[in-house]
Amino acid sequence: MRESAAIARALEEFERLPGIGPKSAQRIVFWLLNNEESAAHRLADAIREVKDLVHFCPRCFNYAEDELCAQCSNTDRDTSVICVVEEPRDIGSIERTGRFKGLYHVLGGVISPMDGIGPDELHIRELIGRLVDGSVQEVLVATNSNVEGETTAIYLSRIIKPLGVRVTRLASGIPVGSDLEFADEVTLARAIEGRLDL
Repeated sequence: MRESAAIARALEEFERLPGIGPKSAQRIVFWLLNNEESAAHRLADAIREVKDLVHFCPRCFNYAEDELCAQCSNTDRDTSVICVVEEPRDIGSIERTGRFKGLYHVLGGVISPMDGIGPDELHIRELIGRLVDGSVQEVLVATNSNVEGETTAIYLSRIIKPLGVRVTRLASGIPVGSDLEFADEVTLARAIEGRLDL
């Protein structure tokens, strides 16, 4: 039995989503078909709404519904510290810790010559523009601990330090609950370098 053109089209569109393969797409489409029509309409409305209402914050490049994002418009945030992240989704991870109270700046990726991404393709110029008035005392670089993230962190440090702004990096090391014998040398070295006073 051939599946309908509508089902085939829906499967094709869901498979375009990151992390959704043919089986997951099939489960989603059949869930929509087996539920009340209002469920499909709510999903469609939510997708339309997010595309219509959400834009990039002109200051930090996080997602925003208002003129500025929730962090940039919050007057209780510490404006002397900016945490630099690769993508807007990284902000949520940091916010969930409840430990960072400063502002953010989203680069929109990392320096990756293999992918043709250099400093000019990222929001680095805008970051420097936020530092020139002297109110920012520290830039915390929270890029991922991979080759591209480390390259980006080093590049940012080299161009920010001459401005008289402190540049810090997220400490990384041994995850809580893991054994030292299973840690690789790089992770263990970073844990030693980032050690804290007790």
